[in-house]
Order: sequence, then C-alpha cells, then structure tokens
Amino acid sequence: MTSITSQRIAQIEARRDELQAAMARGDLAGEQFVQLSKDYAEIEPVAEAAGEVRRLRAEIVSLDEMIAAEADTELKSMAVEEQAELKTTLAEAERKLALSLLPRDAADARSAILEIRAGTGGDEAALFAGDLFRMYQRYADSRGWRVELMSASAAELGGFKEVVASVTGSGVFARFKFESGVHRVQRVPVTESGGRIHTSAATVAVLPEAEEVDVRIEDKDLRIDVYRSSGPGGQSVNTTDSAVRITHLPTGTVVIQQDEKSQHKNKEKAMKVLRARLYEAERERLANERAGDRKAMVGSGDRSERIRTYNFPQGRVTDHRINLTLHRLAEILEGPGLDELIGALIAEDEAARLAQLDG
Repeated sequence: MTSITSQRIAQIEARRDELQAAMARGDLAGEQFVQLSKDYAEIEPVAEAAGEVRRLRAEIVSLDEMIAAEADTELKSMAVEEQAELKTTLAEAERKLALSLLPRDAADARSAILEIRAGTGGDEAALFAGDLFRMYQRYADSRGWRVELMSASAAELGGFKEVVASVTGSGVFARFKFESGVHRVQRVPVTESGGRIHTSAATVAVLPEAEEVDVRIEDKDLRIDVYRSSGPGGQSVNTTDSAVRITHLPTGTVVIQQDEKSQHKNKEKAMKVLRARLYEAERERLANERAGDRKAMVGSGDRSERIRTYNFPQGRVTDHRINLTLHRLAEILEGPGLDELIGALIAEDEAARLAQLDG
C-alpha cells in the first residue's frame, strides 16, 4: 500500500467514525440523517476492506514469527500451509480494497437512454439494428430492468432504421456504457439469393439519463416546432400537429419525437432525450479535459469506433477492444449471454484504472 493510498484510507476511516458518531447522537433532522446515511453507506465498504487487509497482514506476520520460532516440524508445516492460504486471501482482499478506492463514475447508478441506428448495409443493417435492440431488451429483462420504447423508425423488411428506448433500473449505465460504438455483423442476408456473406453495421449510443438539475436548459435556447406525424405509427394521428422537433440552439442538437398521439407527451420524451445528450456531451468534454490526449483502453465513447463483430457463419462474437472471442453467438443475441462480454469489459476497465491508481 503506497503512502498516498494509506493517507486516503486514514481519511476515509476518520470520516466513517465521524459519521457514525453524528448518526448515533440522534439529534439530526430527517434530511440530514438521510444524507449522512448515504455518505456512510458509500465509504463503509472501503473502511471495511482496509480493516480486512490489515487483519490478514497481521496474521501473516504472526505466522512468520511462529514459523521462525517453532521447533516442531509438523506444527511448522501446518503454519506454512496456513500462511500460504492467507497470502492468497490477502491478494484478493487487496484487490477488493484497490477497486473500492477507484474513482466512481457518478453516472454508473443511473438509468440510460439507448439509441440504435442502422449503418452501412441497407435493409440488412436495419434487420441487424432490430436484432441488437431485442438483445438489449432481453438482457434488461434478465436483470429486472424496464425498457420503454421512446421512438422508432421501422424499416420495410423489418428491424429499425433508428430506435430509441429508455432503460430504467439500478446500475443500468454502469453495465451498458461499454456498448457505445459500431457493431458489425457478417452473415448471409435474407434478401441475398446467392448465399454470399455480407457485412453490415449498426451504431449504438448509450447515454446516462439526466435529471433537470443536471442540465440547465433555458427556454430561450430552444426552438420547438410542431407538425403532423407521418410514417409508420403516425397514420392514426396525422390529422393533428402532435409531432415535436426540439432544437437546442447553442449546440445545434436536434431531437424529434412523434410516436405519441399527444403533443405534450412527445415534448416530454423529446426533452428527456435532449437532456441526456447534453449531459453526456458535457461528461465527454470534462473527461477529455482530464485525460488530455490519452484514451482509455475500453469505453472511449467514440461512436465511430468498430467495437464488436457478430459472425453468423462461425457462430462467434468478437470484441475488438479486449480481443475477446466467444463462440456463443446465439446465446449472446438471446440477451443473458451478453453478461460475460460486459463482465469482461468491466474487468478490463478496472484493471486499466487500477494500474493508474497511484500514477
């Protein structure tokens, strides 16, 4: 443990004791108590992990002394064996402590806005965009999250030219944030009579859901246009001006919403997407400032970056950022199989950040 890390742990433990004492007094107002409880819940795991590391280290030192002093061969052998086990446990405990000290992404606990757009490949790209959306839907279902379709532009042969959905639940962004980028598919399209393999692509963007307090949007910065809905889903409402187009003038960000019959609901959904896009743009700006020209190994957020290939003839999925190939394409597209890919990306990201912890 470096001196910087030891200093941080000492500060955290002191703060933990301070919070414990404040909550035990029982003279706090409701809101104060709730805030202190949240602060305590955040730092207690770090203090606990640090205490466990200290305990294990002390036991190893004690066994060292016993091994050096013990004359009985059998007892010495047992102590050596116990010490070896403790050293393995200590390594795991030190990693757990290091992970608990990593700076957290403030958006990790949030829900997310999921945007999928068909890229190169025409009808086949739209079908693939539909496959990706269903994959994320099933994955969300497996974790008990709620998926609400916000807007969709269906393609003639199936799938989507574009689909936007809200995924609500605890820790959605933490697990979905590495999905942003270009997803490529290699397969024989249903429209291909010659049986040739085609390569198509779809772009995924995952944005943390933003609250009104996160992004201040002035009315004067918005241009709101209303018009009649058109296209699939719009026929039943095309006699009224229910569709909404919101333009954020300072950034040029445009959000169109026309899936609801109510202009009010369309505006509400459009503002939700607009807030998420502006919030993510600000997060990216701050991250770039902190990182300079250095890019993280995983999750750079560059949506033009090809991150994954789904190869149907070989039944494999390859994530190019971590050079991981899994020969379980069907299971991954079913949703729950995606968990191993996401877990590997999170582990790689943690490893990269651990390497920089005291750098």
